[in-house]
Amino acid sequence: MTVQPPLNMFWFLPTSGDGAYLGSKEGWRPPEFGYLREIAAAIDRLGFGGVLLPTGGSCLDGWTLASALAPLTERLKFLIALRPGILSPAMAARQAVAFDRISNGRLLLNIVTGGNPTDLEADGLYLDHKERYRQTSEFLTIWRAIAAGEPIDFKGRHLSARSAGATQLPFPPVQKPYPPLYIGGSSAAGIEVAGEHVDHYLTWGEPPAQVAEKFAQVREAAARHGRTVRFGLRIHLIVRETESEAWAAAERLISKVSDRAIEAAQARNARVSESEGQRRMAALHCYRRDALMVGPNLWAGVGLVREGAGTALVGDPATVAERLREYQAVGVDTVIASGYPHLEEAYRVAELLFPALGVQVGGSTIRQGREFDPGLEQKVAAG
Repeated sequence: MTVQPPLNMFWFLPTSGDGAYLGSKEGWRPPEFGYLREIAAAIDRLGFGGVLLPTGGSCLDGWTLASALAPLTERLKFLIALRPGILSPAMAARQAVAFDRISNGRLLLNIVTGGNPTDLEADGLYLDHKERYRQTSEFLTIWRAIAAGEPIDFKGRHLSARSAGATQLPFPPVQKPYPPLYIGGSSAAGIEVAGEHVDHYLTWGEPPAQVAEKFAQVREAAARHGRTVRFGLRIHLIVRETESEAWAAAERLISKVSDRAIEAAQARNARVSESEGQRRMAALHCYRRDALMVGPNLWAGVGLVREGAGTALVGDPATVAERLREYQAVGVDTVIASGYPHLEEAYRVAELLFPALGVQVGGSTIRQGREFDPGLEQKVAAG
């Protein structure tokens, strides 16, 4: 039997706010720097390999926040959004290389083309879905050359650039040829861009069979360009010592979600989203409370009101680990997880799930001397 290597476990930074309940302001935690710093320090210490910083009008700017958090962490990598059409490729390359050098090679880049025309128009981008991905491809053609210090003479429909190479970027990145590129996108256009340009393709937590079909399409697209791509899964985790405790926690998470909030989320998605990934998420449950079980231990309650990743794996450590290995079997090597609230759930995932996955807990902590003896506390107290 083939033994699968440990998954790369990442976490999520809630830069638009956090809390113990979805759809409620009760116990809501604003995205204050002190709180986000606590989460970053915790996941760095616990052994998560990286952290995803989301992007959008309701989020704190990821570049600014990551620049503030990088000196306060040791090994944590920062997966930050790179927005084609918002910055010029050359400016974006210089910004990325500067962060990569300052953080000593801890930058990862999440290419976000965007699926909400209203948000995109606020940033001055008025292209339709197909043209946005064409622009993304042109952007990455230019960006990859400049970030790698290579010459380029390119003229596209939306973007053009001429560079002699190293003179455009005299200070090279730490990571070669440039910081790794990630992208998510379930449309044919998004998959084609993934195959041509990026290192890692990300999917939200659809059932494994659907994920496998999508990965096959990405592999085919990459093969057409003589490339290979690695794969990641963006999903929520609700892990407790027992199955019953985990499902109780899942129900508690949406216990304050009203029917009106669900209807508003459904209407918003229908009105403004052009995202194929969002459509696929919504199709799993159709905003029905009685249709949230979309696979073994795969629960879609988060997607009743949350845009983006809307499914969670729910269960005890052994069961959730088994489900994650099913995704690993179809190609996933990185899991970008989250849980509410993100500080406490990071500890639960590390302490309960990491051992079941064979992931080292406290990977960024240097231990000296003997291993901790759990009975030592009692001995000291007694003495």
